[in-house]
Amino acid sequence: MTATPSPSPDAAPSGDTPDGGARKRVLLAAPRGYCAGVDRAVIAVEKALEQYGAPVYVRKEIVHNKFVVRTLEKKGAVFVEETEDVPEGSIVIFSAHGVAPVVHEEASARKLATIDATCPLVTKVHKEAVRFAKDDYDILLIGHEGHEEVIGTSGEAPDHITLVDGPDDVKNVEVRDPSKVVWLSQTTLSVDETMETVDALKDRFPQLISPPSDDICYATQNRQIAVKQVAADSDLVLVVGSKNSSNSVRLVEVALGAGARAGHLVDNAGEIDEAWLAGVDTVGISSGASVPDVLVEEVLDWLAERGYADVEI
Repeated sequence: MTATPSPSPDAAPSGDTPDGGARKRVLLAAPRGYCAGVDRAVIAVEKALEQYGAPVYVRKEIVHNKFVVRTLEKKGAVFVEETEDVPEGSIVIFSAHGVAPVVHEEASARKLATIDATCPLVTKVHKEAVRFAKDDYDILLIGHEGHEEVIGTSGEAPDHITLVDGPDDVKNVEVRDPSKVVWLSQTTLSVDETMETVDALKDRFPQLISPPSDDICYATQNRQIAVKQVAADSDLVLVVGSKNSSNSVRLVEVALGAGARAGHLVDNAGEIDEAWLAGVDTVGISSGASVPDVLVEEVLDWLAERGYADVEI
């Protein structure tokens, strides 16, 4: 899709046609879609299938996207919930979200050949948890209960980690020594919400230490910044991504917080409700970090068929 050239000084104002009517357009956020960690994980499954042949087992979804999972299933990947579901002696791939040490132990006990596709930025958080636990800090892990990444990170130092699920949860936090407390976070959160939680924690624990570098990954941050810019000028924002994708869900929240009149998360063009377009002149589009661009292209084609053929990047 080609970006619309900048209008000349004599052109109609942005959003208007030459006769003064509303112009339908799409604002396409950039960056969007696949991040390096997701690309690395998907390639790990594809290469394993090429080298070893099917079946290759994958514990949990390799990334949180239905289309990606189904595509890999067609190639011979078998997705399972737990290590015990993998036949002894087989190959198992750990997802981009990371796993706790106990999962590696389970795989070893079942004589499984393992391929670890954990995102390097998640691995960084794991190492930080181990280091701070070794120094006997209480670690306050900001994240969503039940998310695979949180489960994996918590498993690195379960006796030292307390989950903090948003700013409202801060009042429930108890620590042993307020002078030895550090915060870490799930990598796919909203930057704004995370910092709101951190501020609330600092109010309670003034000596709270921050990690050496922000845990929220740069790809997540960049996509949130991009969707904010798009949302400010959009009547409707569509984020392509699966509902179990934390970073995709956050993009919708960020868009609404940045001024979009409405926002929806869709797995593909088939999930768009045409009623959402009523009274909409400008549609903003973004996609989660585990979404291949083909799904965004399908959404753009769907919109073009309904008069939104003017795409600005």
